[in-house]
Amino acid sequence: MAQQSSNQTTGHVWDDDLKEYTNPLPRWWLWGFYLTIIFSVVYWLMYPAWPLGSSYTKGVPGVNSVKYVATTKDGQQVEKTTHWSTRAQLMADTNAAEGKQKEWFDKVAATSYDDIAKNPDLMQFVNAAGKTLFSDNCAACHQVGGAGHEAGNPQTNQSGFFAPNLADDYWQWGGTYEEISTTITGGRTGFMPAKGLAGSLTDEQITNVANYVLSLSGEPHNADAAKLGDEIFHNPGEGGCITCHGADGKGVPSMGGLNLTDKIWQWVDVSGQADEAGKVGVLHTAITGGFNHVEAMPKWGTRLKPEQIKLLTVYVHDTLGGGQ
Repeated sequence: MAQQSSNQTTGHVWDDDLKEYTNPLPRWWLWGFYLTIIFSVVYWLMYPAWPLGSSYTKGVPGVNSVKYVATTKDGQQVEKTTHWSTRAQLMADTNAAEGKQKEWFDKVAATSYDDIAKNPDLMQFVNAAGKTLFSDNCAACHQVGGAGHEAGNPQTNQSGFFAPNLADDYWQWGGTYEEISTTITGGRTGFMPAKGLAGSLTDEQITNVANYVLSLSGEPHNADAAKLGDEIFHNPGEGGCITCHGADGKGVPSMGGLNLTDKIWQWVDVSGQADEAGKVGVLHTAITGGFNHVEAMPKWGTRLKPEQIKLLTVYVHDTLGGGQ
């Protein structure tokens, strides 16, 4: 004979023996449920919650307020208080973080380049903040690690852009702190005039200049042609190469003239040519057509603050490893 349960049922029975009981919920569970209701009511009263047309309930003043620093139209920073919200809290947290960053930016602005490089704490900030600034503003062209980018073929006037490698020791516009800062602030626009298309030099003269340029870096060349090219190179009224590349061929950084005495061929693939004729040929093409549409870097002085530019300068010079 089956045992009868002492629990009450609702009277609902299915399949002869499946009954619906009326067991009460545990008392601790009920009290927990009641407490959540009480908590929600108190929360609604204390914090902004209910919409009221175009406004909302502001909550209890002083309990849910958030303080933040705001910048006025005249550039002054004042502390304000507003009602709590996730947006206001984010604003306060962001302003607090920016305030701490500003202290370090002020230190960078007040310290010389050499002293920044010698200060481990400042360099730690430079590495952290500089990486973000570089990624946001420079990496699109120079790549994340500063290795640079090359696309197209400026020698044949194909489309593309060139961003110099900032991690090596070759700096066309100069690699000192001051020169890097000037480059970032004002930007750079480099070009080389076409010596052949405008009729300033004959085909033979261009060949002589190409041989002289090869002689500057010890590349295979025709000595007799190079001697004639030397005269054209140093004659301001004829070749005019001396103006940008200097009397010694090492380049004039302020003019953006390339150093022709090293074996770094930034625009002309001399190293990739197998023989003297090929090397002369690519240089002949470059001198004839020039480079009139490449190497344009925008100015960042209108977008970045002076202290940000100074920090970026140190980051490029010391952290990326290409500073001179």
